[in-house]
Amino acid sequence: MKSLLCALALVTVSATALLPSQAMAQVGVNITIGVPPPPPRYEIVPPPRVGYLWAPGYWNWDGRRHVWAGGHWERARNGYRYDRPQWQHGRNGWELRRGGWQRGGHRGGYDHRRGGHRDYRDGGDHRHR
Repeated sequence: MKSLLCALALVTVSATALLPSQAMAQVGVNITIGVPPPPPRYEIVPPPRVGYLWAPGYWNWDGRRHVWAGGHWERARNGYRYDRPQWQHGRNGWELRRGGWQRGGHRGGYDHRRGGHRDYRDGGDHRHR
């Protein structure tokens, strides 16, 4: 009975050790359609929050039409940068690149090279349009 409990405890600890790495995994899915997105909406960005960054809103696709997904706070992640979702026109139509967290950032920053938005720490204009 004692060896059975030890084996069960070992399996539980092993499974628990794997959970954080699985929770960090991301799946990249892009959507391609023939209809361009409407112009971006103006959002008032709330004051900065320590340990968080603002993810600006964007036009999402619900399968039939564009729907606005409002901006929200994301907990900063060291060693990652946040790329905002954005639409790009290509050979096959309009493609929504979902963005999200990518390795290679600094202090959980926002990649201002994508879409002209800047990180709060750089003194830039943060009224995401």
